[in-house]
Formats: sequence, C-alpha cells, structure tokens
Amino acid sequence: MEGFDPFASFGPDVAERYDEDLRGDEPETVNFLAALAGDGPVLEFAIGTGRIALPLAERGLRVDGIEQSAAMVERMRAKPGGPDFQVTIGDMSTVELPGRYPLVYLVFNTIHNLLTQDGQVRCFENAARHLTDDGVFVVETGVPWDGPRKGSYVEVPKVGLDEVRMSPHRYDAMTQILDINHMRLTSNGIQMSPISLRLVYPSELDLMARIAGLQLLHRWSGWRQEPFTIDSRRHVSVYSPHRV
Repeated sequence: MEGFDPFASFGPDVAERYDEDLRGDEPETVNFLAALAGDGPVLEFAIGTGRIALPLAERGLRVDGIEQSAAMVERMRAKPGGPDFQVTIGDMSTVELPGRYPLVYLVFNTIHNLLTQDGQVRCFENAARHLTDDGVFVVETGVPWDGPRKGSYVEVPKVGLDEVRMSPHRYDAMTQILDINHMRLTSNGIQMSPISLRLVYPSELDLMARIAGLQLLHRWSGWRQEPFTIDSRRHVSVYSPHRV
C-alpha cells in the first residue's frame, strides 16, 4: 500500500477505537486457552489492548506479552488490571524473553501482520524458543477466501442513517499481500484505518512450524473445537515441539 508503514498502523487513533468492535468470541477464546495453560504462565504475541489477556489474568494466570504498538499497550494500561502485565515493546518475531511458557498464543489474524514469509517463519521460531518442552503454540487466523483472488473488491459491513462502513481491498497474488482500508463515513467526517496483511493457507503455516521444530497437534474451525472443513473461514491450530 502506497505510503503505508505497518509499524505505525496501530497508533493512538486506532488504539483509541480498537475495542469498539469486539468479535464476541472472547469468552470461548479464553476458555480454550485457559484449558491449555495449566497453572501458566502464558505468553501472548501481540497482546494489544488486552482483549484476551485481561480475562485470562482474571482466571489467576500470569500473562506476559510482546507488542510492537506502545499506543495499544497504553490503552490496556488504562483498564482495570492493565498495569499489572509484564509487556515488552518490540517485534513478536524477534523479541526473546528469559522465561519459558507452557502456552504461547497468537490470535485474531495477527500472524498476517508480518508481511514476509521470512518474518512469519521467524515468528514460529520465536514461539518455539519460548515454549517449555511440553508447551504448545496456538495460532488463530482466517483462511484466505474467494475475495482476494479477484484482485480488487469492496466490502460494506454497515449501512446506516448516520454511519457507513466500507473496506476497499486489493490483493497481490505474487506477494500474497492484501491491502485494506477500513473506512468509517459519518456526518462528522471520514476515518480511515489502513492495514496490509500477508495471507497464508494453513498448509504454509504447517511448513513454517516444521522449520521451527514444531508439529501440528490439532486444527479446528473455532474455539469450541468445531471440525475444520473445506468451508471453514478460520482455523485454530495447536502446535507442539517435535518429540523423538
């Protein structure tokens, strides 16, 4: 995307309104992750505003985080319990913490925010470095659908009397980069939230895991362990270290 800086894409403006459109699957996400965490501690890559970390911590787990956006972390710090987290500002694919964790997780399509295959591989390698011998790495992300293969298209998720939301998309099949600009049109003006994503199919993620010394244990189409099928629009994949 022309003029787009991915490391500035979650600045103060985005952080301020990030929690306005929660997905609604936070409770089942937390239930799933808590069942894998045991007594913890756990590590979240891209901890953001604490959408998942805060309710996990309410379960009595220590949740550490890595996050590249200081603005997102500041937003989390303003919430009850937010100041208690140990969060390192930096790139989740390279920052290494001293601890080891029975659970490392990366959710909400965030693996796609790394815009090169090498960067995504490094993310898997970094997750593997942080796992205990019996730990697991959980990745939740969307499955590329028909739309990106059409090149350019527009989604219109909301049409109201005083607000319209629309998102122009442009996909480059050579780089697997999907450029999106989420636009909010109101009587007060226009807000734009651009983002670029490198889309990957589950099979490519599995190869990245193998490079990092991980293997696929489970794959479901949702947090309630629904079967993963050809019609699934997302997947929850659980990886563990290779065992001889």
